[in-house]
Amino acid sequence: MSVCLAGLSSAVQAGLVDQMEKALMPGPLHASHAKYEDDCDVCHRLLSKEEQNKLCLDCHDHRNIAEDLRDKRGFHGRLAEVRKKACRVCHAEHKGRDARMVLLDTQTFNHDNSDFVLRGRHRDAPCKACHKPKKTYRQAPKACVDCHESDDPHDGKLGKRCDSCHGENRWLDFRFDHGQTEFKLRGKHKGVVCQNCHPQQTYRAVAKTCISCHRSDDVHRGRYGKKCKDCHDVNGWATQHFDHDKDTDYRLTGRHQKVACEQCHRDAPKPKAKREPLKTDCYSCHRLHDEHKGQYGRKCKSCHSTKGWKKTTFRHDKTDFPLKGKHKKVACVDCHAGDIYKEELGVHCIDCHRSHDVHGGQQGKQCADCHNEESWSGKVAFDHDLANFPLLGAHATVACEECHASGNFKDAKVSCVSCHAVDDTHRRRLGANCGVCHYVGDWKAWDFDHDKKTDFKLEGAHRGIVCEACHREVVTEKIKLSTDCSYCHLSDDAHNGGFGRRCGRCHGVKSFDEIRM
Repeated sequence: MSVCLAGLSSAVQAGLVDQMEKALMPGPLHASHAKYEDDCDVCHRLLSKEEQNKLCLDCHDHRNIAEDLRDKRGFHGRLAEVRKKACRVCHAEHKGRDARMVLLDTQTFNHDNSDFVLRGRHRDAPCKACHKPKKTYRQAPKACVDCHESDDPHDGKLGKRCDSCHGENRWLDFRFDHGQTEFKLRGKHKGVVCQNCHPQQTYRAVAKTCISCHRSDDVHRGRYGKKCKDCHDVNGWATQHFDHDKDTDYRLTGRHQKVACEQCHRDAPKPKAKREPLKTDCYSCHRLHDEHKGQYGRKCKSCHSTKGWKKTTFRHDKTDFPLKGKHKKVACVDCHAGDIYKEELGVHCIDCHRSHDVHGGQQGKQCADCHNEESWSGKVAFDHDLANFPLLGAHATVACEECHASGNFKDAKVSCVSCHAVDDTHRRRLGANCGVCHYVGDWKAWDFDHDKKTDFKLEGAHRGIVCEACHREVVTEKIKLSTDCSYCHLSDDAHNGGFGRRCGRCHGVKSFDEIRM
């Protein structure tokens, strides 16, 4: 054809094509498509029957038929044999203005092939009851309320899902699963008639808390708040499951287990803004039972337990001052006379027993060095070796009173001469440090090496001389003697000092008669 039309203008070509299409047209179009009778391209593609279905679906997209076919829903999409057919098989055209386009027998149509299966009373309903004139079949309403809004005795208060309660057989045969709501019916709630909770057909914004319905049943008069289910359940008020040990932060032990709830929970709860949690410390409830009158603070459980006030649990051994001996029988108030949490008690003996110190403070403040907790006058344990004067030799057997006659032990002197002045046969000419020569075991046992312990070796005639021959003067401090020969032998100097004081230049230590030149 393109060869035959070659050389003609495009307008002439188009006109010839239109004339040929009309000549080939099998018949007039339906009235709904009559406006396209002169424009075949709207529904046809030359030499391409496969695209005709697409053109139909594109033009009728407002009816969502293409989506039904794709999603396999609706009459066109549910059945496989319908999905495979071309549109023109059922919706034939070119049969005249008044031809029947929809080949549907309403008497034999199986409604199960649609999205709305007919059940119950719907099976007896005439088609026109749901399918209104000038409306497509797919535009028929599907929600109950679309057809039965005037039949709703609830005036819309239960929403639009009629099928939540009613079936399709009859309105009066209704069913409703309260378990699918936010308030499942359990226990005694199962036997309650609907009107008790839903007066005047009120189904929305119905209170769900126990107190909203059972305020008049509250024998506690609001003292325990509004959460009834913390103690009670739906089986009845008499059954209660509250476990104070598990459901609160305060376990009931000892005598608390027998206390009535009202003893602690006395007042009605205040508004949330002013609400204060019930105090759990002992003192808040037992202030009037405090025999100490607040002297020992408010931490009662530090000493007492819930078994009773008389049973104390305080362990003084866990403190910095374990109680031993007679301290175990001392009353608390004897030491803790003030506020126990503010006072600063010392743990040393002298802090409490200063008035009992018979030594007048002379022995210091470490009483425990000699005494113990059993008794002041009991066996005194004192290790003299730890003092400035260890007891050695004969000193170990001497009675304390021999040196400490006044009882003021600190005043006792440690020098030998302080006790043994009468025993000093040297009359202090060898000083007060007797221990240089004598041993503490016995005065007669003495040892002194003049050669090693002094700067003057005893040689010759000096060896047999008595100590007092040279040590003639009383010594109060350190011995200081001259080593000059003339210091001792000035009266023996036959030269009358003519040869000076250095006698050792001529004479030896064995005898003055021994002269060496």
